[in-house]
Amino acid sequence: HEDIGYDFEDDPKDKKTLKPHPNIDGGWAWMMVLSSFFVHILIMGSQMALGVLNVEWLEEFHQSRGLTAWVSSLSMGITLIVGPFIGLFINTCGCRQTAIIGGLVNSLGWVLSAYAANVHYLFITFGVAAGLGSGMAYLPAVVMVGRYFQKRRALAQGLSTTGTGFGTFLMTVLLKYLCAEYGWRNAMLIQGAVSLNLCVCGALMRPLSPGKNPNDPGEKDLRVLPAHSTESVKSAGQQGRTEEKDGGPGNEETLGDLQAQECPDRAGHRKNMWALRILKTLSWLTMRVRKGFEDWYSGYFGTASLFTNRMFVAFIFWALFAYSSFVIPFIHLPEIVNLYNLSEQNDIFPLTSIIAIVHIFGKVILGVIADLPCISVWNVFLLANFTLVLSIFILPLMHTYAGLAVICALIGFSSGYFSLMPVVTEDLVGIEHLANAYGIIICANGISALLGPPFAGWIYDITQKYDFSFYICGLLYMIGILFLLIQPCIRIIEQSRRKYMDGAHV
Repeated sequence: HEDIGYDFEDDPKDKKTLKPHPNIDGGWAWMMVLSSFFVHILIMGSQMALGVLNVEWLEEFHQSRGLTAWVSSLSMGITLIVGPFIGLFINTCGCRQTAIIGGLVNSLGWVLSAYAANVHYLFITFGVAAGLGSGMAYLPAVVMVGRYFQKRRALAQGLSTTGTGFGTFLMTVLLKYLCAEYGWRNAMLIQGAVSLNLCVCGALMRPLSPGKNPNDPGEKDLRVLPAHSTESVKSAGQQGRTEEKDGGPGNEETLGDLQAQECPDRAGHRKNMWALRILKTLSWLTMRVRKGFEDWYSGYFGTASLFTNRMFVAFIFWALFAYSSFVIPFIHLPEIVNLYNLSEQNDIFPLTSIIAIVHIFGKVILGVIADLPCISVWNVFLLANFTLVLSIFILPLMHTYAGLAVICALIGFSSGYFSLMPVVTEDLVGIEHLANAYGIIICANGISALLGPPFAGWIYDITQKYDFSFYICGLLYMIGILFLLIQPCIRIIEQSRRKYMDGAHV
């Protein structure tokens, strides 16, 4: 009932009835949207603004552009690639604890990176540490919005993920100012302090239901009894202190009787109670970790494996090529503009800013459209994908600023389908498997983000053009979309054949 948002009440006839949770699609649900919004600002926004620090690292360490660029790529890639493993943390510790720990690790990565002596040091502190912390805070932010919304899931995800666009502007301005005023090392220290706000966002991610079923004897054993024992110790201590203050002989006799009944040695009794409390806590933690690992293992390799869902496997294949089509233009457009001698126009209003601005509106508008009762989320999702892949094919043909601006606007708007990905994933696997499933999807996106920009640079080194990299990525992207379209057709054919065989058998 924690996942689907319904509380169970006892019926006089010993039946269970469903009562909608008051926070579903309202109440605290909007705090989840606000929390996720700031998580996207602090994580995705700062990652999109890493170009500012990349320039500083080039001047500081005098390494090649390819080697230095891997610092940013590692951070962006690991944030998404660790998704399946973060699902294990969520199953074991919950979204709130996972996000808070992620905020601490992310902040530590920024702070340690301020003391970097070379680029290879940044691979560990910023690429791995900060990237891991970002992944631990990012996935819970997406999962919690999905748990708190049912009717308006697409709109809620769209509003929360607009933080990426806002964060790109805010973090770019902030990092530029900090680097100019204090230098890049002090800027990273300050950014590390700012990243601690991820812990605040994580603290807002309270579970949908405050506790388990009180009729469950296992829950009483693990949770109620330790608390009762602790209160007993406290109340006994307070009573003893009060009686000592009174100093009456009757009180002394009563205290002595209580001590004789409970334990001959009060100090030994306290030690035993604390030992019992520690043992019960360890037992509860062990059971929780084992249960979380079993759920995680079952979702990936067990009888309930997500990989037995062929539609979900096709969705993974699509995700491997989708994200690069968004990242490659974002990363390489500044250099493409220089090749076309459009730098002056681009300095007035950068093309990447056009993508970011329209991307914000695209997420909200596509979320509103997908929530309409007469509209299928899948149809909106696929139509936006077709628009994006068409824009990728047309982009190399545009050599004027106006033409590139129009295509960038199309890329920004159509890429707003990212807000629909959690909704589509939940439709495929159900809310109970959303954490594991979406972890796999963003892992595939992370591989795409990690390898896409270097691949485009490698194609440019060979051909001295970016055109072929867009054509190749667009072709692979189109193949992924076709996989999504073919799977429902295969399912319909199999169902028809099964019905035909059953009829022939009868």
